[in-house]
Amino acid sequence: MNTDNLFREANEAFSQQHTRRHLLNQFGTGLGALALSQLLGKEAQAGIQNPTEPLAPKNPHFPGKAKRVIFLHMAGAPSQLEMFDYKPDLAKVDGKPCPASYLEGKRFAFLTGVPNMLGPVYPFAQHGQSGAWLSDQLPHMRGVVDDMTFIKTMTTDEFNHAPAQMLFYTGFARPGRPSLGAWTTYGLGSENRDLPGFVVLVSGGKDPSAGKNIWGSGFIPSVYQGVQCRSKGAPVLFSESPEDFKGDLNKKAIDWINRINEKSYQEVGDPEILTRIAQYEMAYRMQMSVPEVMTIDDEPDYIHEMYGTSPGEESFANNCLLARRLIEQDVRFVQLFDWGWDHHGANPKESLTTGFVNKCAAIDRPITALLKDLKQRGLLEDTLVVWGGEFGRTPMRENRGGMEMAAIGRDHNPNAFTVWMAGAGVKSGLSYGETDEFGYQPADPSKSVHVYDLQATILKLLGFDHEKFTYHFQGRDFRLTDVHGHVVDDLLA
Repeated sequence: MNTDNLFREANEAFSQQHTRRHLLNQFGTGLGALALSQLLGKEAQAGIQNPTEPLAPKNPHFPGKAKRVIFLHMAGAPSQLEMFDYKPDLAKVDGKPCPASYLEGKRFAFLTGVPNMLGPVYPFAQHGQSGAWLSDQLPHMRGVVDDMTFIKTMTTDEFNHAPAQMLFYTGFARPGRPSLGAWTTYGLGSENRDLPGFVVLVSGGKDPSAGKNIWGSGFIPSVYQGVQCRSKGAPVLFSESPEDFKGDLNKKAIDWINRINEKSYQEVGDPEILTRIAQYEMAYRMQMSVPEVMTIDDEPDYIHEMYGTSPGEESFANNCLLARRLIEQDVRFVQLFDWGWDHHGANPKESLTTGFVNKCAAIDRPITALLKDLKQRGLLEDTLVVWGGEFGRTPMRENRGGMEMAAIGRDHNPNAFTVWMAGAGVKSGLSYGETDEFGYQPADPSKSVHVYDLQATILKLLGFDHEKFTYHFQGRDFRLTDVHGHVVDDLLA
């Protein structure tokens, strides 16, 4: 990097702010800008409660039980029928043709014709005082089921991955809306000025199907979007300064850039300029603080043993431990995405007998460790932990093109899936709702919990009335739950 060019560019831009031509330009556009500001009114400043500190801590509508969130998303949609939703009657119809009532008027991602039913692939047993059902693929999780609340009757409107993931996190099946984490940091700010309010960690080798849309900020200022960090290599890409551009020199460059940005803001009043200023300052502070937080090398051996971590690697286990470290530093929202849960049965890696087994083994121990670790540190009482996928899987075996797949798998099922929560404000040891005898859809429609209902419930735990928690954009007030959703009070302590 040529530092002389950077400072020359900064000086030229600063000088331009003071030329006679620029003054005339300001005068010529000033009346138009004034008229525009009158038309847009509060919209120009929407979402910026403290213009110079957009991530400063803010008060919600009422005191929330949860101060922080860790959201564990299994990208690809895990099979609830092989994990949490035990259906002994499904075993009785294994290999038999699917009932017509399950097919008539229904749309599927890949199923065609009349598929055969597929019984539970693994044995189940009850555990804990709550008697929660778990398959034998989750042996470690047996020890923490009494801290969990299982929602067995989750539903969604989408049956393909990217739209379902966007609906799950943004309340809309197409790009352009703020994500749940962005809404959270917009509403609550952050307690730590040196770290992002919203951090994203990805494992499994790929990003989720919907990509960065599901941790984006949509139409609210981009300072609230998720910052993707890595558990291997530099925590944040391009966060390290060149050798000849560090320390005071780095800070001076940022100061000059932000002087120019401040002038621009005074001229046009665009809140995104304030975001840019805040992000430059945040980036500088992150260079100092992120490397220390985003390393697990200094954790004691018993913690590594408990989580099953491997320092220096990219893994879900490492990300769970990093989530705890970030929460300890008052990061507001930590989102973990683990890719590889789309088990259709096209090959062994995508089968319920091989790939699924490996994925369960990769998450069972670290999730259990995370809940135990948060609890013993006193963090679980005000940290909400949520686990789930974008939809569930069918009780029918995949038969893409009318032919059974090479391995055992299940198609997408938006009609029923399981999400569990633990921690702040949630009833522990509860299983809410029941699916029908084959786990295809809620047995009692009144117990159905739509994605919007889950969003509304999470927002209440954070201290927000989801119907009043809005952002003004393009002439109307938007909210995460759009015009839907109700709080599921039965889930709350």
